[in-house]
Amino acid sequence: MSTPIASTASPAAAAAPLPVLPRPSDAEFAAPGAFMRLDQFGVIDVAGDDAATFLHSQLTNDIEHLDAASARLAGYCSPKGRLLASFLAWRAGHDVRLLVSKDVQAAAQKRLSMFVLRAKAKLTDASGALAVVGFAGDVRGPLSGIFDALPDGVHVKVDGPAGVLIRVPDAAGRPRYLWIGARADVDARLAALDGRLTAVSPAVWDWLDIRAGEARITQPAVEQFVPQMVNFDVVGAVNFRKGCYPGQEVVARSQYRGTIKRRTALAHVAGDTGAVHAGIELFHSDDPGQPCGMIVNAAHARAGGVDVLAEIKLAALDSGSVHLGAADGPALAFEPLPYAWPSEA
Repeated sequence: MSTPIASTASPAAAAAPLPVLPRPSDAEFAAPGAFMRLDQFGVIDVAGDDAATFLHSQLTNDIEHLDAASARLAGYCSPKGRLLASFLAWRAGHDVRLLVSKDVQAAAQKRLSMFVLRAKAKLTDASGALAVVGFAGDVRGPLSGIFDALPDGVHVKVDGPAGVLIRVPDAAGRPRYLWIGARADVDARLAALDGRLTAVSPAVWDWLDIRAGEARITQPAVEQFVPQMVNFDVVGAVNFRKGCYPGQEVVARSQYRGTIKRRTALAHVAGDTGAVHAGIELFHSDDPGQPCGMIVNAAHARAGGVDVLAEIKLAALDSGSVHLGAADGPALAFEPLPYAWPSEA
């Protein structure tokens, strides 16, 4: 939902931005059971005997010990510990699949491929062959007609002839699932849900991700944040006991030396939605000369305006007000996240 910010250091700088999605209708936001085609995501297949061990050496989470019934969030960092991409990873037999924001997929895939070297692993773009569909709300009945069992825990995965179904964090009081399967098969089976669930805009999913407090790295945010700045340590996207990966020393130092002074918060911006997108800097009323944070993700909100995940200096939340783009820009109204930051933060 943004205009790309060029960065000479970023391999994703030339990537096409995600399209700006129009505001969903009130009925789409309110649908009691809904599904949405999530074309804002791509899928990378990592195949070969060393697929898991290779990714284990590159990503912030433990991929080597990822079991067949689970999915895991993970980040991919530069040597400076700044996030280049974020993934949801799961097993596909002996291989591993990665769900990623489509606008950073090509750059992340190319960069990962550069480091395969002698490992028996090959990365391919599976986005054309696979469809990604999100489900939210009262959807268990219809999904039971597609899958023999449904995952009950967050990031629990079940496999079936139609593909995989992954439970993701609830948002706005709604259970949520991701279905990834062969495109032709998914298209045929979705037709059977007509009348049982409402097809809604993928922008609703972007809003629900924000309400879940789960940041997604898109092109304007590439190389802007250490994982802790977007709460990846809180939502289980970083394993501090695993071996080395690019940027690991920086990430570990941020965790264990001193307090973490920047986090990502949930906020709302009222009024015109066209000016709010990822990558915009934030300014504090008491210090208008320098930014105090940045928008990580933004999406149309159900009640109007825009909901955002905002990376910000924690000190900026103590007093005064935070504004979009300039100290006299639209104000952010902060709301509680669905989880707590660690007390040491």
